[in-house]
Amino acid sequence: MKKILVWLSGGVDSAVATYLLKEQWYEVVAWFMKNYVDEENPNCSTYKDANEAIKVAKFLWIDILSFDLRQEYEDKIIKYIYDWYQKWITPNPDILCNTLIKFDVFLDKALEAGFDWIATGHYARIEQHDNSSFWTKWRILKDSSAKASEWQENIKYKLLRWVDYNKDQTYFLSWLNQYQLSKALFPIGWMTKPEVRELAKKVWLPNAERPDSQWLCFVWKVPMRTFLKKRLPIKKGDIVLMDWTKVWEHDWAYFFTIWQSRGLDINKKAFVVKIDVEKNLVYVSYDKYEPELITKHIDIKDWHWIGQEYELPLECSTKIRYRQEPNPSTMESKDWKIFFSYNQDQRWVAKWQSVVAYLWDECLWGGIIE
Repeated sequence: MKKILVWLSGGVDSAVATYLLKEQWYEVVAWFMKNYVDEENPNCSTYKDANEAIKVAKFLWIDILSFDLRQEYEDKIIKYIYDWYQKWITPNPDILCNTLIKFDVFLDKALEAGFDWIATGHYARIEQHDNSSFWTKWRILKDSSAKASEWQENIKYKLLRWVDYNKDQTYFLSWLNQYQLSKALFPIGWMTKPEVRELAKKVWLPNAERPDSQWLCFVWKVPMRTFLKKRLPIKKGDIVLMDWTKVWEHDWAYFFTIWQSRGLDINKKAFVVKIDVEKNLVYVSYDKYEPELITKHIDIKDWHWIGQEYELPLECSTKIRYRQEPNPSTMESKDWKIFFSYNQDQRWVAKWQSVVAYLWDECLWGGIIE
């Protein structure tokens, strides 16, 4: 019987994922990861999440393990977040968590403990494709001395968008590789969010009504600015319009990112257009169509193919933000660098944020905007 270690977060998605695997007669064990605790913040939900995960495990009659990964999370995620913000780089914590914690530390510990796969409640799908030729399969089946690994080498894994596009999470999984995909399961990948909720209620899962988390990965109900102020010093500066008219003040320019509209404390909706590092100035505009917020060309700094590398130029679609629907684009290469060109204007492109490429439902590629 295959053994699966499920990341049980306390949320309804991972609970339903665990239930589905148990129904398929896998040997299922739950894992709760203790990554961050803020003793000064009453809204830090680590202990609440742990209690919910324990309730679900008891309800499903499965064992639950708990591991303290606070040091790993500090070294791999939190330090990077603070370092990058001080360098005026806005990282994506959810992508970092998936790449460096859930599908790295968590996966390694699961395999070391003798499990065959890990499973999570992510909103995505994984498809396995066998690219072996007919003659390769025939030779391996005919020759008993042939290694099964020869067949496995021709198996490729595709990361596909969730059936519920509104909550698809492939954007956050775009830096996974073939090995990680081969060891991961997304049991709710073929269900919509309403179906997940309905099943949770139908089988009486104890957290069926629990709301979804909308906050920083592993640090529930902590706004990013509050999180940053714990270690980064405050340095007052001005918020100005594009003509240098002062409209307000800020605590430090690295608390902001391009296109941001919340947290400006201006009595009129405005959008961050650019940031002057040396002068500690934040430039804003009341016009969401401000020319400096619009482009039809994006240069890429670092990139990663999830599976097959396609020849360029490639007609595909891309996301530059999680909630954005993929837009038609052309991936091109020149002088060993990749860039995207668009027929339609792209608004609010932020340096150092992630861009993700798709071909139909398949998530092909992830990169960093330069």
